[in-house]
Amino acid sequence: MDTALHKWLKIPYTLHVTEFISPKKPKATFILLHGIGNSAKAWEGLIPLLPKNVRVIGIDLLGFGKSPRPIWAKYNARTQARSVSATLLKLGIIQPPIIVGHSLGALVAVEIAKRYRFRIKKLILCSPPFYKPTEEKRQLLQRDAILKDLYRRMQKYPQTLESLSPLIVKLNLASKALDINAGNVRSYVAALESSIVNQTSLEDAAKLKLPITILYGVLDPVVIGSNIRLLAKQNENIVEKKITTGHEVVGRYVKFVANEISAVVN
Repeated sequence: MDTALHKWLKIPYTLHVTEFISPKKPKATFILLHGIGNSAKAWEGLIPLLPKNVRVIGIDLLGFGKSPRPIWAKYNARTQARSVSATLLKLGIIQPPIIVGHSLGALVAVEIAKRYRFRIKKLILCSPPFYKPTEEKRQLLQRDAILKDLYRRMQKYPQTLESLSPLIVKLNLASKALDINAGNVRSYVAALESSIVNQTSLEDAAKLKLPITILYGVLDPVVIGSNIRLLAKQNENIVEKKITTGHEVVGRYVKFVANEISAVVN
């Protein structure tokens, strides 16, 4: 029945939701979308720093956390965006929300804004891995191509990813919510292929008309700052902010995100 509904009839999944802050009359509504291998738990360090007069909802993306993990799904940005949108519709959110997306979640946020632009108020994108197409020979030595090749190599050895995830967390290179295990490693690899390696997010973001703030760290090994700076020049709706952090929203990075959220409602 599950396959019939979602694979053949194309009905999007609804996802697991965590209501972090739920005031009776929220001044604004924020949707938090985590990065690859994480879940809504990745945002727990952010919540104490946020204003209490806003509604804050964390969503586990398809294939991660407590959301469904269909083995046949493509896990591309389009599929994720449809599932997030179905989830928001089920929640009955009246206010156009502000979407805060980290890494993979940032790419999903762009796809949501592309498809449902009149329903979204603003995007706050944290460490978006925006890459250019790398088909042309002259691009083969660019960082875009090098990083994509690294991701393709990671796809070939999913067991290595699973065994290294505890060490990555221990070294503080990822949030404690990072969890790559036998149950979700297939989703992780599929998301790498569909959403990050074969993405159109950079081109899509350049065409969006709503306000967008992009945060990225100077110490981030997987984000290409020149792509983001060029994007901000191409689209007057985009404000880019370079900060002294790495990729994950941990430590000092949390305060930068909290300040951006608070600035929306102050």
